[in-house]
Amino acid sequence: MTLLGIILLWSLVGSIFSLVGGILLTFKKSKFSHSQSLVMISFAAGVLLSTAFLDLLPEAAEMGIQWPFVLGGIVFLFVFEKVLNWHHHDIADEQVTQTPALITLGDTVHNLIDGMVIAGAFLVSIPSGIVISLAVAAHEIPHEMADFGVLLSKGWSRTKTIAVNVLSAMVSLVGAVGFYFIGSRAEFILPYLLSFSAGSFIYLACSDLIPELHHCHGDECDIKNSWWQIPVFLLGIFVVWSLITLLEG
Repeated sequence: MTLLGIILLWSLVGSIFSLVGGILLTFKKSKFSHSQSLVMISFAAGVLLSTAFLDLLPEAAEMGIQWPFVLGGIVFLFVFEKVLNWHHHDIADEQVTQTPALITLGDTVHNLIDGMVIAGAFLVSIPSGIVISLAVAAHEIPHEMADFGVLLSKGWSRTKTIAVNVLSAMVSLVGAVGFYFIGSRAEFILPYLLSFSAGSFIYLACSDLIPELHHCHGDECDIKNSWWQIPVFLLGIFVVWSLITLLEG
């Protein structure tokens, strides 16, 4: 299989995995609780941070890390969320002020960037590409489930919600193909992309996911009921470390 084929395959795998949770949510009779959503968020936070520090930054360092672009990734997402009023929300949260159009637009742009990041990682190395693809999927699963829940609460039908989110997810393939042709002809931009991606992953984990873990309700605030977030968070880190060791060792 060609490198482009591998990139498309893993981009598609990431899109499918991220959508599965949301699609299942549309057919689930009972709502996901805040506690249930925190399981996936804890894991995703560990995955994103470990991917940034154990994979993206080391790879960028070998190619000539661009520290301003690490900061740029953080600043970009901060501005992006402010402009579109787009950010991570809880699966069980119905008090969301964004319109369905803004939610969909934000997700589409986010998916486009995901595809570019996946393609760039594969252009560096296949192991790195696989790790990044799985990291993107880990973050997108709770995010897509939250989006599905919000869109359904806004009055969208199951069919419309699924169709729109599938089309939005497929935009990642466009980003992957586009960046493949750009990056394969201008490899000098790869360390910039890796640095930017590391900053983005750090921002998503520290600004969107981890604060959600500290947003508790009632008994959830008791350490006896929230201690499990620590091992789940560490599990996310361990999974990424294990993958990197296995694939690159």
